[in-house]
Amino acid sequence: MTSRRWFHPNISGIEAEKLLLSRGQHGSFLARPSKSSPGGFTLSVRRHEEVTHIKIQNTGDYYDLYGGEKFATLAELVQHYTGQRGGLLRERSGAPVELRHPLGCQDPTSERWYHGHLSGKEAEKLLMEKGRLGSFLVRESQSKPGDFVLSALTQEPNKAQGTDHRPRPTHIMIRFQPDGKYDVGGGERFDTLRDLVEHYKKNPMVEKSGAVVHLKQPLKATRINADSIESRVQELAQAADTSGKATQGFWEEFEVPSACCHPHTQTSGARAQEESERGRNRYKNILPFDTTRVVLHDVDHGTPGADYINANYIRSDPEEKPGHGLGKVYIATQGCLQTTVAAFWAMVHQENTCVIVMTTKEVERGRNKCFRYWPELYSSQEYGQVHVSNIAEHQAQGYCVRELQVWRPDQVEPPRTVKHYQYFSWPDHGVPAEHAGVLGFRRLDEVNRTQSSVPGAGPMVVHCSAGIGRTGTIIVIDILVDVIRKQGLNCDIDIPKTIQMVRRQRSGMVQTEAQYKFVYLALQRYIQSEQLRLREQREPPEEREYLNVGPAPANPSSSPRLQQSRPAATQEISGGVYENLLTLRR
Repeated sequence: MTSRRWFHPNISGIEAEKLLLSRGQHGSFLARPSKSSPGGFTLSVRRHEEVTHIKIQNTGDYYDLYGGEKFATLAELVQHYTGQRGGLLRERSGAPVELRHPLGCQDPTSERWYHGHLSGKEAEKLLMEKGRLGSFLVRESQSKPGDFVLSALTQEPNKAQGTDHRPRPTHIMIRFQPDGKYDVGGGERFDTLRDLVEHYKKNPMVEKSGAVVHLKQPLKATRINADSIESRVQELAQAADTSGKATQGFWEEFEVPSACCHPHTQTSGARAQEESERGRNRYKNILPFDTTRVVLHDVDHGTPGADYINANYIRSDPEEKPGHGLGKVYIATQGCLQTTVAAFWAMVHQENTCVIVMTTKEVERGRNKCFRYWPELYSSQEYGQVHVSNIAEHQAQGYCVRELQVWRPDQVEPPRTVKHYQYFSWPDHGVPAEHAGVLGFRRLDEVNRTQSSVPGAGPMVVHCSAGIGRTGTIIVIDILVDVIRKQGLNCDIDIPKTIQMVRRQRSGMVQTEAQYKFVYLALQRYIQSEQLRLREQREPPEEREYLNVGPAPANPSSSPRLQQSRPAATQEISGGVYENLLTLRR
């Protein structure tokens, strides 16, 4: 999900400074072509109220900061120094240069066939899985920043007549010229990417091999810039309203992750099937994947199924190794049955969980949704080897927060505090009446603050009844909110792709179109609140009239509002010798 929209292909240093100071915040950054070193690049970083410019060398074989670590692509270099790893980049004085928030460049087109920073391999996979002959998309070039690539499905020339031959992806470089025009291999030049694509939709291209590249149907992108979520919501809502079909708009996009992540693409294994016979799965068709299943360790292995619980780890970045990186980890599980309460608390204790989020009532519409697995207020109970005490409860409209003490009497460790958040206003297979109230983002903040306040806290446990619909919706929203908090409102988010990612870890996450739409609306509300907060920060304080104001300073230059800009200063960054590294202060 890392965005590469931080690359601005056609701005100067002064323009970069203005952008960062007007739209950015401390830690905002962008990359741009170097004006003084053709072929090279410059990294511009806002540091409080000043902007630092760092040269990036492009030798043709690698990118580096003139003596620092070497990288195959510009994207890899920027990624290396981004986020928590910003401490790797320092001035000679030791002051860090932190790359926290990528300042996004406006997309060159609003057409949905533009997929931004999609890689070549990702484009090929997308085309082969979802496209057909003539499907196409446009993406940024990873090897030549500032240029673009047209990726399309075509056929070999000698098999063009065959009906059973599988199409193959082909990639065509689109060059962005210094005069702002676009062309394909020195051919006709166009003012916009849209003009270029429209031309070649009517006039097919011919490769050197003789294969004809037809551009028939665009493969629509699902990624969006977080700042522009409102327009995407309107687009999807309007598509559903004007088409008169239930299969348009949100439903059409919801079907993308549904089609890609069929429940049977991974196996649940014989163990999960066996446990259905023992009554340890609430629903016989909702079983945990083997690859991500939570396995209980400190159990009697002589007892059949003792290590089993219907629960999966959900990682916001599945490629990260456990215990490494910055990604969040959750446990998605079913609502407890009477026969699984002891296994549930064994899991909570084993995983060092300090937060449980429950999005169901125990009974809904006369049906049991979750067995009550905690004791009454001011009482205690043993569940297997784990002892639980309920020491406090706070009731509010739509939810309840409980403070539980959890420990094992056979171990010497002190009791652990576990916060239990139960939400009552979310119906099964539906969504809350008010989309801002999905935990309410203030309450979601509280949940995350509780989680982060405990050093070494284990995964947050989230469950509803089946552990896939409401559970998946909460986890997807929290993952994307976390991305926005870390990368800022100029980052890219991809809701269908995120759902696909969590579904590869537990089947069926986010069950219905209503829940899918709810993800959009909840994120829209959160982003709107962040936009308002940032606007209020940037606006000058309201002018007020005061009595008995003293005389103005004798020296006008001593007034902060009248101070002139300090001259540009040159600084050195550790890790290599950098030339012409300017800090522009305001």
